[in-house]
Amino acid sequence: MKDAMAGAARRYGKRLAALVVVAALYGAARLPSLPAGERAALAARFRFAGAAIPEARAVPRRGIREVHPDLRPIRAWISSVGAAVALHDLDGDGLPNDLCSVDPRTDVVTVAPVPGTPPRYAPFPLDAAPLPFSRATMAPMGCLPADLDEDGAADLVVYYWGRTPVAFLRRGGEPGGRLRPDAFARVEVAPGGARWYTNAMTFADVDGDGHGDLVVGNYFPDGARVLDAAAGGRESMQHSMSRALNGGRDRVLLWAGAGAGPEPAVSFREAPGALDDASAEGWTLAMGAADLDGDQLPELYIANDFGPDRLLHNRSRPGRPRFAQLHGTRSLTTPGSKVLGRDSFKGMGVGFGDLNDDGLLDIYVSNIAAEWALQESHFAWVSTGGTGRMRGGEAPYVDRSEPLGLSRSGWGWDARLADFDNDGVPEAVQATGFVRGTTNRWPELHEIAMGNDQLLASPRSWHRFGPGTELSGHDPNPFFVRARDGRYRDLAAEVGLGGAQVSRGLALADVDGDGRVDMAVANQWEPSRFFRNLAPRPGAFLGLRLLLPTVNGRGRPAVGAQATLLLPDGRRRAAQVDGGTGHSGKSAPEVHFGLGELPAGARVRVEVRWRGADARTHADTLSLAPGWHTVLLGDSAATGGADE
Repeated sequence: MKDAMAGAARRYGKRLAALVVVAALYGAARLPSLPAGERAALAARFRFAGAAIPEARAVPRRGIREVHPDLRPIRAWISSVGAAVALHDLDGDGLPNDLCSVDPRTDVVTVAPVPGTPPRYAPFPLDAAPLPFSRATMAPMGCLPADLDEDGAADLVVYYWGRTPVAFLRRGGEPGGRLRPDAFARVEVAPGGARWYTNAMTFADVDGDGHGDLVVGNYFPDGARVLDAAAGGRESMQHSMSRALNGGRDRVLLWAGAGAGPEPAVSFREAPGALDDASAEGWTLAMGAADLDGDQLPELYIANDFGPDRLLHNRSRPGRPRFAQLHGTRSLTTPGSKVLGRDSFKGMGVGFGDLNDDGLLDIYVSNIAAEWALQESHFAWVSTGGTGRMRGGEAPYVDRSEPLGLSRSGWGWDARLADFDNDGVPEAVQATGFVRGTTNRWPELHEIAMGNDQLLASPRSWHRFGPGTELSGHDPNPFFVRARDGRYRDLAAEVGLGGAQVSRGLALADVDGDGRVDMAVANQWEPSRFFRNLAPRPGAFLGLRLLLPTVNGRGRPAVGAQATLLLPDGRRRAAQVDGGTGHSGKSAPEVHFGLGELPAGARVRVEVRWRGADARTHADTLSLAPGWHTVLLGDSAATGGADE
């Protein structure tokens, strides 16, 4: 009897111990809660007001694409991208209060004033004609503003599924005046009639020759007929959910010359071999360019679906671009996919920012992190210093997304870091959502994800994802704010950003010059939105419009220039002039720092480093009052003073 009681006690003890372990693990896995008072105080610092982004042309709308017969059973999946938005100063009035948007319901590219700004011109469509374009087999995917011909007026590059990109060059090279369709000349970026399926593009001086180049991120294999419902032959999908390298080829297009005037021109040449096959043939959905090691040559981050992202170290010389893969270092407790360059996740968005005030840019990346569905993880690759180790192939970054509270949200796309209340601490915002419908297809997606990779490339082995499919289609876009404990919390519902949106692109800019960063959101198969920042008590700010001189005396955005805020306590906060980082959202090429509370008459010191039109690197340190400043970068930096 005594032995039986002892045995029962041991059994119950083991069960109790197991329950204690399970309870402890459950507690450890739960996100720390935030006291209601602190949450309300955080939310009170922000407020946004939304408005619909205008449409230029009233044409019949649709909610799904016609596709190749092989892909028709999964056409909701194939139809899940195409919404895009960019913010920029297109009309030359000195403010980034113009937008270029792509609406997949109509496949119309629209140029328009930002909602709520003066109606300086009527919204108009931007068509590729007279260049070849077929709405039956091609579709626009994004709009990239850049001064391609270096005349001081903004041009646009539209990239597509089914053809190569088209440059829309501003005629006459004169900013100002009313914009209209015939103000742009159409120029092929890559002549030859190839079929590319481009989902990302960025503009940067990749070889350090003083001229901006284009980096193109392609998705489906080159030459496919994805949108051709009348085509024969066979189409294929990725050959793996975690190591797919059969996508379209990413390309570096080097600037080769330009001419301004009434009939402007620009030419690019492809740089074969700039990217090795393992870096260039993933299924690319997003990319970014930023100088991460201080040599004024931009590194590339390529966010790939179905496989490892790539961080590429720039080892180029003028006319000879070359990149090398970087990989993080794995420790005993680091999961394999939490090592930079070795993940198996679904990269769909990338943004840069300084999360730890060390004067080095960190990298914020969206994957799929949908609770009760596919809980991978987003990334917050935080710099560890030691940028010199990049020469040896090491990526000096570790993922801090979980301790920062940024690892989970949903099916992520564009990701951005910006200081929306000017307190000196960046917020984080994401575009999320995949396909909105009525029938939950996550079980079927799980079956495919766990299936044999040898079958995955054939669309015939997939479950049906047609009209009515629901895959993370009702999630709101998160707006993460950092609390006192150092973790970010999602406050979207409290600040005017709540509500389900199936979003793709995020574009940021201070459209009215009031020092508060505004945001445009591109939505898939529903109206896109612009959100004006109405933060009630923002801190002081420093805004920089960094320009390189042009031959006609105007300036062009100094894409890639880095500004480092030198804080009184020794910390350094970095930002760069962006040339189009992300998936389908393109932010204005401005530098913005929140400064918090400052005494009257205070000035701040900022170090500026740039590569000039002479292909040489330069540096200068400025002492500036808070506010917006336009700075012309020659051999040294000359500021025009605070903008009013």
